[in-house]
Amino acid sequence: MTQIIVAGIVAFVVSVFLTPLLIQYFRRFGYGQAIREDGPQSHQAKRGTPTMGGIAIVVGIWAGYICAGLFGLISVGGGGFTASGLLVMFLATALGLVGFFDDGLKVVKRHNLGLNKVQKTGGQVLAAVLFGVLVLFFRNDQGLNPASTNLSFTRDFISISMPAFIFVVFVLILVWSWSNAVNFTDGLDGLAAGSVGIVMAVYTIISFWQFRYSCVGGESDTLLGCYTVRDPLDIAVICAAAMGACAGFLWWNAAPAKIFMGDTGSLTLGGIIAGVSVVSQTELLMIVAGSLFVLEIASVVIQVVMFRTTGRRPFRMSPIHHHFELGGWKETTVTIRFLLLTVIAAGMALAIFYGDWLSASSL
Repeated sequence: MTQIIVAGIVAFVVSVFLTPLLIQYFRRFGYGQAIREDGPQSHQAKRGTPTMGGIAIVVGIWAGYICAGLFGLISVGGGGFTASGLLVMFLATALGLVGFFDDGLKVVKRHNLGLNKVQKTGGQVLAAVLFGVLVLFFRNDQGLNPASTNLSFTRDFISISMPAFIFVVFVLILVWSWSNAVNFTDGLDGLAAGSVGIVMAVYTIISFWQFRYSCVGGESDTLLGCYTVRDPLDIAVICAAAMGACAGFLWWNAAPAKIFMGDTGSLTLGGIIAGVSVVSQTELLMIVAGSLFVLEIASVVIQVVMFRTTGRRPFRMSPIHHHFELGGWKETTVTIRFLLLTVIAAGMALAIFYGDWLSASSL
């Protein structure tokens, strides 16, 4: 538990103090956000707001993770760095680098176009495939890999196992979907950072619960309802670090935002959501917890498909948060209501997880 607290506090402190330094630096060199011309006209006032604030999120998460890992190594009964945690951090950082190059081109060109679709998608695919392959290796003494090829909700569906190639494709779809979903959600001040922070808070609890009731080692392997997740404590540390980094960044990103996270932050956070869902063996449960992100990316897909097939647009504008803005809702109203929906969805995911444990532990 102490490692989790250390990770959250360190990540928050680093993020909340590094972000204003980035604001000053980017303002000095004129590195501001270019606003899409076809977006809501009210957003044109945000033109020039510093972007690439996701750097503070990435640094904060790494700082929290490293400090917690070092604390675990020197403490009695603690845990250090694990394959599961390092692979999730690799995925998040790799996607963050893709976002960093995308943001860099935007601010240099002073235009809302960075990497082209092929370059950006290529970077996401490469990171996802490497992660999907590597999580099938690094077996520990108990014979567990960082990921299971079984389809998982609150735990593995033992009867539904995927061949390795299909599993890698499945991970690719997850990583691409979650990273883009968070990227689409990052359109209103505080929305992406706040919603990811909420989801990570719930997953800190879920991962710690998996650690407390692990099937691995000691007398715990006789517990009913226990979990076969390989490194749940390290996963909880990452979730706490991500939560703390998002909270620190949100201090400056709340409306009216003084800085945007850019693709550097949104792709990083999407990668953490995808990676955590895989190594915690809760890929389908994450869909419940992250329902807002699913809604955001689904609105974009529906808008594009409907327009190309019928010539009509079901939404005033996509992603869906812009639909409500153009319908007369203030930006802060949309943000608050969407965050409330995220709290409800994340709470439902936690209730489902706990209900499954109660059911399994009483058999």
